Amino acid sequence: MKAMTESIRSIGRAGLFTLAVLRASRPSRALFAELVREIYKIGARSLPIIAVGGAFVGLSVILLGYRALDTYGASNQVSAMLGLGLYRELAPVLTALLFVGRAGSSIAAELGLMRATDQLTALGLMAIDPVAKVVVPRFWAAVIAVPLLTGFFVSFAMLAGWFEAVHILGLDAGTFWQVMKDIVDFRSDFLGAFLKAGVFGAITALVAAHAGFHSEPTIEGTSVATTRAVVNASLLVLMFNFVLSALMFR
Repeated sequence: MKAMTESIRSIGRAGLFTLAVLRASRPSRALFAELVREIYKIGARSLPIIAVGGAFVGLSVILLGYRALDTYGASNQVSAMLGLGLYRELAPVLTALLFVGRAGSSIAAELGLMRATDQLTALGLMAIDPVAKVVVPRFWAAVIAVPLLTGFFVSFAMLAGWFEAVHILGLDAGTFWQVMKDIVDFRSDFLGAFLKAGVFGAITALVAAHAGFHSEPTIEGTSVATTRAVVNASLLVLMFNFVLSALMFR
């Protein structure tokens, strides 16, 4: 009973924190400048891991799909498997999980360290809203960065898949792209993938920021908050992916 009560309180605190972030999101020149810096820090610096991850996912999907479809004489449909798999599930989910490990942990650790060194308290004493100052730019940077990173993930996965399918497995390049073009729907698949990515970016930023912002003001508290942020954000991404897929691809 105590554990259930504490869980309900945690959900309530997270909801109030989310409302505080949205309420503090007021456009300004200072916010824009900070937003650009955060997009570069958590977005552009995540490109290498996204590129490598996307390329190897594309190679793996083509290899697996070719072996399965060739058994039934339908190996030319492997690009359909790649396109639908990437847009509907793999690209937004794996990009978000990589982003959680690369940037979500960084957000939680930064805010936890600011809590441990009383920087957040100092902002409050100077009549500066710490949520607006340190959380809002990171939140919107994640909402913008994750869809962009998803686009890069898809691009590298498709290029790697095309190279393997055409230059290694010997499939026709024109057929490869035409089959993918015919099967992938712009509204439900293409736009759906980036909608998912935006939701996952918001979830990651909120979970990581909440964990770091409310961490114990010690080094150990920062470590615990970072671990909690990565675990909780990863689980929530998978849970919300199921819900969104059930609603979008019925």
